[in-house]
Amino acid sequence: MPHLSQKTFCLYTYGCQMNEHDSERIAGMLESHGAVEVDAIEDAEIAIFVTCCIREAADVRLMGQVASIKNIPLPEGSALSKRMVCIGGCIGQRDGDALPDKLAHVDVVFGTQNIERLPYLLEAAISEGGHHVEILEKSDTFSTDLPAKREHPWSAWLPITVGCNNFCTYCIVPYVRGRERSRALEDIAADAAALVADGVKEITLLGQNVNSYGRDLYGEPRFADVLRAVSETGVERLRFATSHPKDLTDEVIGLYATLDNLMPSLHLPVQSGSDRILKAMNRRYTAERYLSLIDAVREANPDVALSTDIIVGFPGETEQDFQATYDLVKRVGYSQVFTFIYSPREGTPAASMADDTPREIIQRRFDSLVDLVQENAYAHNQRFVGRTLAVLVEGASKRDERVLVGHSPHNITVHAPIPEGMDAAALAGSTVMVEIDQAKAWYLSGAMVRA
Repeated sequence: MPHLSQKTFCLYTYGCQMNEHDSERIAGMLESHGAVEVDAIEDAEIAIFVTCCIREAADVRLMGQVASIKNIPLPEGSALSKRMVCIGGCIGQRDGDALPDKLAHVDVVFGTQNIERLPYLLEAAISEGGHHVEILEKSDTFSTDLPAKREHPWSAWLPITVGCNNFCTYCIVPYVRGRERSRALEDIAADAAALVADGVKEITLLGQNVNSYGRDLYGEPRFADVLRAVSETGVERLRFATSHPKDLTDEVIGLYATLDNLMPSLHLPVQSGSDRILKAMNRRYTAERYLSLIDAVREANPDVALSTDIIVGFPGETEQDFQATYDLVKRVGYSQVFTFIYSPREGTPAASMADDTPREIIQRRFDSLVDLVQENAYAHNQRFVGRTLAVLVEGASKRDERVLVGHSPHNITVHAPIPEGMDAAALAGSTVMVEIDQAKAWYLSGAMVRA
């Protein structure tokens, strides 16, 4: 059993919700071995980076962050000869032994398949010195088996699958997260019930493609069964991410009309509105099919807020292809769109696709899409003015401690002044009613309604 008693550690997390969940497991695991989490690197004897490699910017950020802590002194009284630097997550899985060659002061490298080994690797690095790298190609365990330290006691990530079988041509995830594996339905239901018993009000089901849940275990997708089982625990709010359009079924869509605690929000990445580009991306649906899914969701629950991901500048994208994307975004009227300029990832098929589109043209397209997204978001949010929404409070606004911040059922940020005699700490984790009197592109604001 590793002994990390009173060793202080600081976590840096980049990327998707799965990485955030992994960081919560790492924190819980290290604390179970006696370590203590701190917020500032100056107070940390151990620095842990849980990384993402979806885009090139993530690599650049990691290198800069790791280099920047090299000369920061250890906290006073530390018995270590140097700060332990650990790199895990997707870059750890992808680069492995190459990372200590690039960053000589890295002590531990671990991957996406073996986070439970971090305490042992750390103990070896502390006692023996040198570089300790351990990467597994696959695992038979799930990180949900580890203890967790949740960021908020009222909100929890609940993975139902790990890995991905889709192999979109631009995406590195199947190569660093492995093939898709589903957890047993009864295990998910038991975990959800335990979370609710522990006071969790909001559960977000996680997977690279939650819609294909169960195909490997049961021979067919059973995501609708997962939603029903978790809903039956009585959790106040149920969400999920991420949902691949090719596997979104009528049965799942129908639950937006029948499950009261399934929140009226759906993140459904489209990536492009051009059938030609969608085929080159290996997305396995057409724009027409995608739009039919949107229509079905809105028929099931007209109040659903929709969000999506879009890549601009995929290799070979023409002005006509981009216009198809622009038109699709305009038609759907998303509440939020995560827009990205294509970033080639070594080892993916798209990285070898030729493209001579000038960067300034790609940037122009990107900027025009961002303008449309903001217009759509602003127009979408106007429908909430005058409505009273249930808001799950997260705490005080970073800009004003007398203003609370939380999220509506539609996953839209809401601000409201804190009434006299109340404080943010007391309200955090509670659900309050807020009458909306103003709507901006990225948030709503209003006043708390006293019961």
